[in-house]
Amino acid sequence: MKWGKYTPYLLLAPTLIIIALFIYWPAINSFLMSFYKISPFGDKRIFAGFDNYIKLFENEAYWEALRVTFIYIVTTVIIVIILGYLIAQLLDNKVFGVKIYRTLIFVPYVISFTIGGALWTFMLNPVAGHVNYILSRITGESINWLNQVPYALISIIVASVWKMLPFSIIFYLAGLQSISESIIESSLIDGANVWQRMWKIKFPILSPITFYLVIMNITNGMFESFGIIDIMTRGGPLGSTTTLIYKLYQDAFFFQKTSLAAAESVVLFIIMSFITFLYFRFGEKRVHYQ
Repeated sequence: MKWGKYTPYLLLAPTLIIIALFIYWPAINSFLMSFYKISPFGDKRIFAGFDNYIKLFENEAYWEALRVTFIYIVTTVIIVIILGYLIAQLLDNKVFGVKIYRTLIFVPYVISFTIGGALWTFMLNPVAGHVNYILSRITGESINWLNQVPYALISIIVASVWKMLPFSIIFYLAGLQSISESIIESSLIDGANVWQRMWKIKFPILSPITFYLVIMNITNGMFESFGIIDIMTRGGPLGSTTTLIYKLYQDAFFFQKTSLAAAESVVLFIIMSFITFLYFRFGEKRVHYQ
């Protein structure tokens, strides 16, 4: 009986041990590694202080990856939020077969980013791809989507939006269905048109969902898009699709720059923490909870 108060801790112990071993320890180890110069095989290390960070910020390729990441994240998140909300509006209508449409539109989300990248690589193939076939029938021209600037980045953005969009649609659809009919009826009595009801009544009510989706889409775009980039372009051409997470991967596994990659992971953690802090600090003021 006296052990009863320790039962919750015993039950949590396996989870805490796993988290400590596979999350906290690797994070701490990466932070420590960023202050050393480590041999490719990891058998030798020399304390280097902030040399890895200085080298990182003097690297033009890193700043280019930061620029590409900014363009990719901002464009993807804005498109996913706006398009997700608009499609959710359409799916909220009571039309024939709407349940089938809702099921089909969620399919891209349940497949992995890697499979999604493979599908888009096939569709954008310059010789046998469906996109170029349709484009050539309409305009008589074809585009090498994955090997030309800026089409490669555009292709990555389109594939990422396609993959991430269903997640936002489902949340917005659930939010729309939870809005009280009395609110909509009151707006109709006041003479609000469809556009006003959509953006001045419904969208502000769904601001908590938008707040959540922005954070989730930034995180997904920053990390989980790695599979799409690796399959479709491998960061090319000329680094035009190399994001921060993909550059970290290249430095760690292609170029065997372990300590530099560790410094990149620390910087990436700081960037994500700073963005999240700013968003919660200033963005939450625009969120209206019912």
